[in-house]
Amino acid sequence: MSIWKRKPLNQLLAEAADSEKGLKKTLTAPGLVALGIGAIIGAGLFSITGLAASMNAGPAITISFLVAAFGCVFAGLCYAEFSSMIPVAGSAYTYSFATMGEFVAWIIGWDLVLEYAVGAATVSISWSRYFGKFLSGYGIHINEAYMLSPFEGGIINVPAVVIVMIMSLILIRGTKESAFVNGIIVLLKVTVVLVFIAVGWQYIRPENYTPYIPENTGKFGEFGFSGIIRAAAIVFFAYIGFDAVSTAAQEAKNPKRDMPIGILLSLAICTVLYILFAHVMTGVVNYQAFAGKDGIAPVAIAVESMGHVGANGMITPAYPWLNNAILLAILGGYASVILVMLMGQSRVFFSMSKDGLMPKVFSEVHSKFRTPAKNNLLFMVIVSLFAAFVPARVVGEMTSIGTLFAFILVCIGVLIMRKKMPDAPRAFRTPLVPFVPIAGVLVCLFMMVFLPLDTWIRLIAWMMIGFDLYLFYGMKNSVLNKGTFSVGNYKTIAYSGYAMVIALVVVAYINHLDANVDGTFLYYFSLIFAAIHALIFTYSFNKSR
Repeated sequence: MSIWKRKPLNQLLAEAADSEKGLKKTLTAPGLVALGIGAIIGAGLFSITGLAASMNAGPAITISFLVAAFGCVFAGLCYAEFSSMIPVAGSAYTYSFATMGEFVAWIIGWDLVLEYAVGAATVSISWSRYFGKFLSGYGIHINEAYMLSPFEGGIINVPAVVIVMIMSLILIRGTKESAFVNGIIVLLKVTVVLVFIAVGWQYIRPENYTPYIPENTGKFGEFGFSGIIRAAAIVFFAYIGFDAVSTAAQEAKNPKRDMPIGILLSLAICTVLYILFAHVMTGVVNYQAFAGKDGIAPVAIAVESMGHVGANGMITPAYPWLNNAILLAILGGYASVILVMLMGQSRVFFSMSKDGLMPKVFSEVHSKFRTPAKNNLLFMVIVSLFAAFVPARVVGEMTSIGTLFAFILVCIGVLIMRKKMPDAPRAFRTPLVPFVPIAGVLVCLFMMVFLPLDTWIRLIAWMMIGFDLYLFYGMKNSVLNKGTFSVGNYKTIAYSGYAMVIALVVVAYINHLDANVDGTFLYYFSLIFAAIHALIFTYSFNKSR
């Protein structure tokens, strides 16, 4: 028995075929494309884009989207091969289990838990800002203290919590019903995106593109080349829609054919719309207008600038009705993003639970709705807490680094699977192997390097908590290994843990040295956290003796 033991492909396919005990198969290719678009369009366009433009890239945010899409194409091709080959819930977690073994699968599964949870929280926070703007158009004003986290000068973000709860309850009701609601919202959302582009194009002011790439401020990641790449890494999480599609493979009627279509077509459609939308948004208003707390709702600012400039220099909106119409569509669109992310989150946890790496209660399927209801309820609480108390920038960057890490492992997985199982049936084959997966790894890693150091600190700390859970629960309850491991496996975990302890201290120290960053709290937190985990991993090392 070993932490490197892989889950046999025939066992995974048997699980997918077990429809009596598994998830209900209701999704077709159009439904999967809609799921992808539902997750992709929204988070990138309607929230983080404004902040990334104002703080990192300026009008060159369109180049950032191109760079991010470049990485997504490579990862998307790898996802397409895996999803057609292993049509089981769990996405990158399941793929890693089949190619790199239980330990790596645990790492990626735990990473995906972070990715989807904080991704849904990011979008719900932005939903809250748009909701406030929508109500203010009708003279209704919510106290700012109840729309911001304590770290942003507020008390609790109530609207963000409410929308997470509503979407979680819809998911519990059923996948088919969730997909139907999502399909309606996606149609409305794409229509609004096209209207925004068409109407806004005539109000583009060329001076807003000058300079197209603002000069670097002297700080890494603030404009210039480094700013463009950092913005690409920040908005990258907006592309995880096709990742979310792969988590629904077990609920697809014909996954071998429909999964590649759902993944690649949703990615292609959204990339074109992203670039056009961002070009219009930064053309109708100067990118600096997206700074501050309202930057999380940039479309509202852009719509207010679509009009003619009067003698007094004030802009009179040409389509005053358009603002609230677009805001309403964005609110619905955001809801679909949250829905798909929460769905992806619960399906990954469902798969981990079935493998014994999480408590069995989370793989129980509701007798009537055939959904992992208890799973949905757990993450309703967790995501609500993130949305209520954590700033948008923090959760957005955490989503991006988690997504990039997941994509890297999927690309590596394709290389391993081609070598280990070259003759296994594949409905879709990633072209130009090994170039495509290697390029995917390099592009994603390149973007990860450009993310702020405090984001790396949070990722390392999260993964160390994951090691704790695997060491004290997952290894004891593993279905594949029957709770039995060789002593050498504990030594491997100990050495891996020590490496993370060292990495955490080094990154925290470098971040603390940066005079432009207030990293004192994170520095001392990291030292204490590292010391505690050094003792935990020493326990693992002693078990190997």
